Amino acid sequence: MPFVRIDALTTDSERLDGLGRAVHDALVETIGIPPDDRFQVLTGHDGVNSTLRYSDYLGIPKDEGVVFVAITMRSGRTSEQKQALYRRIAELAHAYTGTEPHNVLVTVTENVSIDWSFGNGIAQYPS
Repeated sequence: MPFVRIDALTTDSERLDGLGRAVHDALVETIGIPPDDRFQVLTGHDGVNSTLRYSDYLGIPKDEGVVFVAITMRSGRTSEQKQALYRRIAELAHAYTGTEPHNVLVTVTENVSIDWSFGNGIAQYPS
């Protein structure tokens, strides 16, 4: 049930689709989400009407190929699973779209089951 937001600078719909596939495939492979559990918002920024701000933080350079990935999911994954997820997202983003791994920034925010409603105004996974 992860909810994913992907923001990419200087991109087109094909690259956005590839980035979405990369993140989804990584989630399936590394933390075992079901293949049909895909909820994503994909946004491209042209650098003029909308943009992303970034810097070379922790010695990791960024350039106009930068991608921000924000994942919200239920808590319970280990540090090792998260590390594997970050690594696989970077690998697949590069394989699917040519995005350099140094340009992929990923954040994970965790919550609990009651924090989700998939429709009809109810929490399908009450605590």
